[in-house]
Amino acid sequence: MTDPCATPDFTAAETVSEAAPPPLRASEAREAAAVFVAQLNPAPSARAVQNLVLLSSELVTNAIRYAGGVTALSFGADQGALHVRVVDPSPTHPQCRAPDLTGRTGGFGWPMVLRLANNVTVHRHGSRGKTILATLAR
Repeated sequence: MTDPCATPDFTAAETVSEAAPPPLRASEAREAAAVFVAQLNPAPSARAVQNLVLLSSELVTNAIRYAGGVTALSFGADQGALHVRVVDPSPTHPQCRAPDLTGRTGGFGWPMVLRLANNVTVHRHGSRGKTILATLAR
């Protein structure tokens, strides 16, 4: 059985990019996503670009807020899909929480990730953290 979160072998028709160093803020993740998609030819749809930027921001925000930071951020693309992969040091699976309508404590990020992405996988690395891979249509 293959690991769905392992870095795939990209063919000539696919592109992959890793943000180095890993982002310390969501704004850095948004910038890395924008830089990645600007290099793609043909360009993804405007909606796909917006969704990738938002997914990247939410996944990095959640990793910083709840999982102790981001240890890796990478992007991939093929003819039909865009991928964002975030690795963090916490083995805890993301949780859906009741949204705080006052806006002080969140609760909107993980449900948003699940709605925006066509597919989301979470792969635990034992006690050494996890990888979240979100895929959306190009």
